[in-house]
Amino acid sequence: MAHIELKNVTKKFGGHTALTGLNLDIADGEFFVLLGETGAGKTTTLRLIAGLEKPTEGQVFIDGVDVAGWGAAERDVALVLQQYSLYPRYTVRENLEFPLKPKIRRLPDAEIKDRVARAAKTLRIEHLLDRKTDRLSGGEMQRVSIGRAIVRKPRVFLMDEPLSALDAKLREALRTELKNLQMQLGATFLFVTHDQIEAMSMGDKVGVLNHGRIVQTGTPQEIYNNPRDTYVASFVGSPPMNLIDGKLVENRAVMAPMNFELPLSGGARTGGAADGRPLVFGIRPEDVYLESGAPVEARVHDVENHGVEKIVTLRVGDAMLRATVPARTAVEIEQPVRFAWNPDKVVMFDKGSGVSLRHAG
Repeated sequence: MAHIELKNVTKKFGGHTALTGLNLDIADGEFFVLLGETGAGKTTTLRLIAGLEKPTEGQVFIDGVDVAGWGAAERDVALVLQQYSLYPRYTVRENLEFPLKPKIRRLPDAEIKDRVARAAKTLRIEHLLDRKTDRLSGGEMQRVSIGRAIVRKPRVFLMDEPLSALDAKLREALRTELKNLQMQLGATFLFVTHDQIEAMSMGDKVGVLNHGRIVQTGTPQEIYNNPRDTYVASFVGSPPMNLIDGKLVENRAVMAPMNFELPLSGGARTGGAADGRPLVFGIRPEDVYLESGAPVEARVHDVENHGVEKIVTLRVGDAMLRATVPARTAVEIEQPVRFAWNPDKVVMFDKGSGVSLRHAG
């Protein structure tokens, strides 16, 4: 297995800069998820580690060795892509055997058989071994392409949005399987996705990438509860964090557009330095409560039913914010309601830089 480190990596394609001064540290045996929107530089990062691209500046280390001069084959990494790279005329078994039969280091037949059998058992595709791959469903094909990576026993698994072409139910099942697989193999996984539910449910660590820069790295809980800036706050979480402009006046949050105010706790305060300056207040929808005696009045703008809960969009003047409430809560559109927030859960961001006051300084 392997420890991966990117130091100060910049990658340019002509006039376009895909990555800028990227630093990344993936521990041996860690499931690391790189999360970012389309075009953030996720696939480029993966290709640099795989040896398919060379950095314009900076270094790539695998187990402490600078691999600048190494080709893709020498790096011993397995790449699993969104499009399944399978041979359609081959059976599943032949597809799984293929990576083990290069002329240079062909393995003994018994070893090949054993590895294919293990991979098939792990991925529950034993019953498909003699089927041609053009007769498989999308989920089965993705399992086979993951199997092709497993049989090689690589040092690192690199996965580029491998689940995004699958339907929701199958994606959920494969998320659990991939996580279990990584724990079974004890392997280093770098998994790239734009789907924050995948990132939060699978990653030991998550790195949030925005326009070629890593903006925050941490456990899913750290990133969710303590986002470094308004970008991370709005990108991670479903529904996203509510962000409302306002300022701090004597330990109260006063919202600019409407001049409604809510109390803050000592925990959310960061000294008197913030008093009066323009801020953005962040609060997760599950920390907004509807209750009859609450300080602020709003109107119900929209209600989404999610089975166990409802997501209610509240309108206060021009400001909108979401509250996640139990399904039994009776609310109708345009109904006046009163709400409060959990003052301990408020995150304050500087309006100018967007950086959280907890991270600034």
